[in-house]
Amino acid sequence: MLIYIIRRILHIIPILLGITIISFMVIHLAPGKPTDLMLQLNPRVDFEAREKLNKIYGLDKPLHIQYLNWVKKLVRFDFGRSFVDNRPVMKKILERLPITILINTLAMIMIFLFSIPIGIKSAVRRGSFFDKSTTVFVFLGFAAPSFWLGLILMSFFGVRLGILPVSGIASLDFENYTLFKKIIDVLYHLILPVTVASIGGLAGISRYMRQSMLNTISQDYIRTARAKGLPEKTVIYKHALRNALLPIITILGLSIPALISGSVILETIFSIPGMGRLMVESVFTRDYNVVMAGLFISALLTLLGNLIADIAYVYADPRIRYKK
Repeated sequence: MLIYIIRRILHIIPILLGITIISFMVIHLAPGKPTDLMLQLNPRVDFEAREKLNKIYGLDKPLHIQYLNWVKKLVRFDFGRSFVDNRPVMKKILERLPITILINTLAMIMIFLFSIPIGIKSAVRRGSFFDKSTTVFVFLGFAAPSFWLGLILMSFFGVRLGILPVSGIASLDFENYTLFKKIIDVLYHLILPVTVASIGGLAGISRYMRQSMLNTISQDYIRTARAKGLPEKTVIYKHALRNALLPIITILGLSIPALISGSVILETIFSIPGMGRLMVESVFTRDYNVVMAGLFISALLTLLGNLIADIAYVYADPRIRYKK
């Protein structure tokens, strides 16, 4: 297993380089440069001034030279500076990253904590009232747009009832609170965003879990276990559950990049300064360094998520073995 993991990690490097090359080319194919936005409000700027500014930022060099310079900085874990405010890209990301990770982590915990039991129960009690009612919930969860659901919850709980905050992540006098009160205040502000972020995933993963469990409990070894007189809980939770979790492990591995990607719609509705808004703002301002940093981190987490999922398969299903 150790040799397999090392080999997979080594394979990640060329794949990651290929992703960064394509991403670098695509974002530079977009019309305009970051310097164009800096100078567009000043009509007196001449051609020489534009060229001088492009030279300062290295935008006058061929595309492959710009990419090599970016890779050299990346090796030192340096994503460069933002074209918008000349601040280090890493510092800007670290300012937005904690709140995005917190929201998405809480949402993922909520999703997997409730969706797996719901899916199991729906499969075991197929055709029951519980199964039919959860099916209706799933269709509603899939059909409801996140922005619409967020606005409805804000209107009802924030405006009409006035019991939950509808924007931001902290109160106005947050700095004067004690540490415990600060934690409670942040969690209080995150109730609505986490709820909105959880509903769609809860609906989807509960269906995946239900279908996977239905396929598993129809297998011959499950019928054999029941024929031996084993208790139903032992059959379901010891013999069937581990195999039924394989598709969920795949989804969990692919969900790791979502921890930092954020949701621009959610963050815009609730006025949350997260990674989603930062990436969209950077795209509109053609802030190449910030965009490349976000794409690189997302690609790295995607590849690592796949590796973690493959390793988890071995522990979920002993029949799976990887060759050295």
